[in-house]
Amino acid sequence: MKYYLRVLKRYGVFKGRARRAEFWLFNLFDQIAMLALSGAGYLAGTEYIALSYGVLTFLPSLAVTVRRLHDTDRRGWWLFIGLIPVVGFIVLLVFLVRDGTAGGNRFGLSPKGRPLQLHPQPAA
Repeated sequence: MKYYLRVLKRYGVFKGRARRAEFWLFNLFDQIAMLALSGAGYLAGTEYIALSYGVLTFLPSLAVTVRRLHDTDRRGWWLFIGLIPVVGFIVLLVFLVRDGTAGGNRFGLSPKGRPLQLHPQPAA
């Protein structure tokens, strides 16, 4: 829940990086809320409840997706590869599932806070 609120607080922030947990947990809670509001709208006889929620969360969802791509050292424009039927969706999904680059990249420091190790120490 903290990641969901964190994404909402960073409403239209496209700069920086987002961890996998932040991206996926935001999407999980977003889908649960959309499902609940759709059910409430169905019972109330209106679809505007879920539609309003969808409009309000579109920009944060877009922003966290771009920040997630930044974490994998890709520009936000890679989001448009998802528009290619089937193959584009699979490629985008692979990008979103992969671990972010360790340390810093051109979009900022790692949100995990782990240092970049150029020469890892062997286990003793």
